[in-house]
Amino acid sequence: MRASRQGEAWRVYGEKHRVVATHGSPSPTPPASATRSQNGASLRPLERFVCIPLVPAAQPINPVSFAFASGSTQVRFDGSSERMGIAQAAAPLRLHLGCSGAAPPRPTSLRVGVGFGSHARRKGGRRRNPPRAASSLHPSSNPRAHDHEPALKPPAPAPAVDVAGRDLNGAADHAPQQRRRAASDLEEEAWALLRESVVSYCGSPVGTIAACDPNDSSPLNYDQVFIRDFVPSGIAFLLKGEYDIVRNFILHTLQLQSWEKTMDCHSPGQGLMPASFKVRVVPLEGDEEGATEEVLDPDFGEAAIGRVAPVDSGLWWIILLRAYGKCSGDLSFHERIDVQTGIKLILKLCLADGFDMFPTLLVTDGSCMMDRRMGIHGHPLEIQSLFYSALLCAREMLTPEDGSADLIRALNNRLMALSFHIREYYWLDKRKLNEIYRYKTEEYSYDAVNKFNIYPDQIPPWLVEWIPPEGGYLIGNLQPAHMDFRFFSLGNLWSIVSSLATTRQSHAILDLVEAKWSDLVAEMPLKICYPALEDQEWKYITGSDPKNT
Repeated sequence: MRASRQGEAWRVYGEKHRVVATHGSPSPTPPASATRSQNGASLRPLERFVCIPLVPAAQPINPVSFAFASGSTQVRFDGSSERMGIAQAAAPLRLHLGCSGAAPPRPTSLRVGVGFGSHARRKGGRRRNPPRAASSLHPSSNPRAHDHEPALKPPAPAPAVDVAGRDLNGAADHAPQQRRRAASDLEEEAWALLRESVVSYCGSPVGTIAACDPNDSSPLNYDQVFIRDFVPSGIAFLLKGEYDIVRNFILHTLQLQSWEKTMDCHSPGQGLMPASFKVRVVPLEGDEEGATEEVLDPDFGEAAIGRVAPVDSGLWWIILLRAYGKCSGDLSFHERIDVQTGIKLILKLCLADGFDMFPTLLVTDGSCMMDRRMGIHGHPLEIQSLFYSALLCAREMLTPEDGSADLIRALNNRLMALSFHIREYYWLDKRKLNEIYRYKTEEYSYDAVNKFNIYPDQIPPWLVEWIPPEGGYLIGNLQPAHMDFRFFSLGNLWSIVSSLATTRQSHAILDLVEAKWSDLVAEMPLKICYPALEDQEWKYITGSDPKNT
């Protein structure tokens, strides 16, 4: 728990100080667009998961230490320093990994550059003076000594432990080794379970089944390979360097795209990807010796529970295709004629003209990861964030030719309109909430402020106290006279990953997750939706579906 106690002293000094790292050379100064501190500068969202403790300045330190925000891991680099400052995580330094105590139940902080108040105070409210023992902090030798910056006295650093589990004085420390061994065993168990779920077709792996429960005698369609469910498995295989299963999955689902799809004498668009498929063993026709063959049996929604077409399958397919090319280096794979045709069919289906006035995709309830009735019909955030990400990936993979010029032009126009629409109308924070409270209704003009005729009375009572002052998020849905104020995790987080949300909005979403950790995470990895539906609202919205509880 040492790192947890150290968390109270963590802060970052910004641009004015740098730790003298390897051989006394200062860490490179990051660009202004890549950092943010209390003065409001920006910072790349993923860097906010690292917090840096102050370096004691009373004596030279070798090595200088800093810890990740989770408190379970410490990262140290070789170097010496006599000056207070921060360590730039991106600096080319020699890293050593060690552990310091058990991980707390939640991160101490999700932001880099945020202090715990402008000044540290003793009992009685007196401000601490900065330590001055090191010569580099003396006014005569340090021109920055008169800046009167606040300082915190850091706690004693954790024992320096290298990768082998020994401290710098040679004493053995077996706790880090045990924790690393436990983490390695857990990872090996996860990979063993993942490999057990691999489905083969004609001797080659083509995906992983959605769920594997040997005690379930009636798995329904959970024993099939789902497009959306295989994406995280596929990314894991790509990071492992096992590219064949992802390549086979992409090609075989591409072949299924061209299959005839009919439900009650109606056929959907040609570019529709299946929700799932299953490998079936069927007897060969006309063979009397009992010979069999394997066939792929796709489901485009005509057999699914609720008979809902999978809108997100094609979007996930394009995203995984781009990930395969980036990880494997086989960038010529997406230049194949059949792959290019598959991309264009999906784009034409998504970019087709319709009656809608908005750049967002109009879908029915249950057409994405939440494939049951959840009250998300219309323009759900999850579909829009995947749509935006798929458009970006497709633009990178489409080959420039005469036949695709119009498609690329329509794609670029849709990207601009979609990003503006989501960032402007889906965003909700304290300021926007106050605006909605003051909305005038029934505005008929081109200059109307309340463009969607939102009535302030539909703001739920829990929202006013729940949303933090510095946080915000993208609402779940937006339609005429309707705003879904629920927090949907996948839509918000994928908006950060795909850069659909702006930098400021991305930080605000992470601020919200940090402030409402007990509501959004609690004892689960991450809740799909908050808050949960209750009582009559649950009956009306889900149709009394017992699986939506």
